[in-house]
Amino acid sequence: MTKISLLLGLQWGDEGKGKIVDVLSQKHDIIARFQGGPNAGHTLVFNGQKHVLHTIPSGIFHETAMNIVGNGVVIDPVIFKKELDNLSKHNIDYTKKLLLSRKAHLILPTHRLLDAASETAKGKAKIGSTLKGIGPTYMDKTGRNGLRIGDLELENWKDKYNRLSQKHLKMLSHFNIKIEFDLNELEVDFFEAIKVLKNIPFVDSVHYLQEELKNEKKILAEGAQGSLLDIDFGTYPFVTSSTTTAAGACTGLGIAPNQIGEVYGIMKAYTTRVGSGPFPTELFDTDGERMAKVGNEFGATTGRPRRCGWLDLVALKYAVQINGVTQLSMMKSDVLSGFDTIKACTSYLYKGKEITHFPYSIDEKDVKPIYTEFTGWNKDITEIETPSEIPNTLKEYITFIENYVGVPVTILSVGPDRKQTINLS
Repeated sequence: MTKISLLLGLQWGDEGKGKIVDVLSQKHDIIARFQGGPNAGHTLVFNGQKHVLHTIPSGIFHETAMNIVGNGVVIDPVIFKKELDNLSKHNIDYTKKLLLSRKAHLILPTHRLLDAASETAKGKAKIGSTLKGIGPTYMDKTGRNGLRIGDLELENWKDKYNRLSQKHLKMLSHFNIKIEFDLNELEVDFFEAIKVLKNIPFVDSVHYLQEELKNEKKILAEGAQGSLLDIDFGTYPFVTSSTTTAAGACTGLGIAPNQIGEVYGIMKAYTTRVGSGPFPTELFDTDGERMAKVGNEFGATTGRPRRCGWLDLVALKYAVQINGVTQLSMMKSDVLSGFDTIKACTSYLYKGKEITHFPYSIDEKDVKPIYTEFTGWNKDITEIETPSEIPNTLKEYITFIENYVGVPVTILSVGPDRKQTINLS
């Protein structure tokens, strides 16, 4: 039986997964999103245009690829409708290229209100939520209260909606936080978006994917966020609410571990993070400012500025190990062009002892990064097209990374456009 390929981020998200999914979509028949919600923003640039997707798989722009939103995803109908409206502007008939798993959960307007109240109540201890209602939706999922796509096919689905919504309003009353909202207004948009959602085919996604595997269709499972935001293996509690690692593809699509073949791990040539949480290699100097400016480091979904720092190889190797990564794609190598010296963290000083593994806590009071330095590449690489044109110092940097984590870098990105991608394999 054909194996499923898996693509996921290895840092704190924003690694450039959308671009690589877009590139790999040409070799796959089905693109399947397996977890997360609309806090993710996958950016694709081609034909001089920039496209940002939040929930819809990145293969939607390819004529031959079918796209499926898996059961592990939480869907905000209002945001989803906006994505669909944008696709219509590009003459994409999404009703023939997009499927929704009946087991995917829906984000209600009151989920977003709970998210805002919870985050506000935390004060200075807030985790940096995007306030999209994703955490509360996953809480209802594990609490066995959630509303799912398949429920929309029932005549009395609004009764279930009303019960859950009323429960949320009671929960809001227990917060000593006043949240201004007009639920009637929010519900107008929500119910209108539900009508649009019903134009997309709902499927029993496990059966669909297993049958397509039997038919030897090539499937690419697409993850969102990054491994260091995983609910179990990330920098808890500053994490997302889903399983962002390879295991999430199994639970989020209904595939078995032995059905996974290639695991494409996406990383930046440096490190970024959005929101709160520990970040050992974060830079607060002109080097960090330069990375942010040249790399245009602002969230595709929220617009929030990203914190920037040198590549953390300790964290990267950890992510490679827990995901079983077989190939690396290194993004934004062009952003580091012109730095005389480039650094990579190769060990931590953890509570006074040097270690090379990812520990329980990477809080700044416990961890100090120890760096290895490299000579930079003083050359604009955005126009290069072949491996032979890559500067030797960049080749040395790549080789060091490969040797450290034990996995080859097979794709090198030298710019945002899909054409600015070099195959190294």
